Amino acid sequence: MTDDANAPWLIVGLGNPGPEYAGNRHNIGFMVVDLLAERIGGKFKRAQKAQAQVVEGRLGPVGPANRRVVLAKPMSYMNLSGGPVTALRDFYKVPTAHVVAIHDELDIDYATLRLKLGGGDNGHNGLKSMTKAMGPDYHRVRCGIGRPPGRMQVADFVLKDFSSTERKELDWFVDRSADAVECLVTEGLERAQSAYNS
Repeated sequence: MTDDANAPWLIVGLGNPGPEYAGNRHNIGFMVVDLLAERIGGKFKRAQKAQAQVVEGRLGPVGPANRRVVLAKPMSYMNLSGGPVTALRDFYKVPTAHVVAIHDELDIDYATLRLKLGGGDNGHNGLKSMTKAMGPDYHRVRCGIGRPPGRMQVADFVLKDFSSTERKELDWFVDRSADAVECLVTEGLERAQSAYNS
């Protein structure tokens, strides 16, 4: 692999492709990478070597903290994310520790963020697929969506759009999540955790 300090970062938003899933809780990862792409002035295009859409660019302030990044949305459906992510990692020569997965997290309250390196998949099919494909040692930006109300099944809950109440905070939450990703790749995990973990 390349020298880690200068190696690019692969920032993966987890979600499901297609307009019918666009507003789902499960697709918050896509929402965050869409905003990051907007910030760097890029448009997603089909990746050459993987079933994914990508944007290449630079993130962060001008100067030594500026980082080369590849933003990605796997187009394989959530539970098969590992294949496209691994193909992109290998194609762009990204060390696994420079891979960031942005995903919905049931065990954290809505609009709450947690960042970490490594760990289990907590039943999340996107993470399960990624960990199976390349091991657990990648960064996670965990976007809290809370637990389903009453007896609603988890699968039904994550594949529903955010509620009207949640949508009032959604833009702010996506914006804050994008800020956290930017802080992670430019200033490191500890700095990002102290600024954004709540």
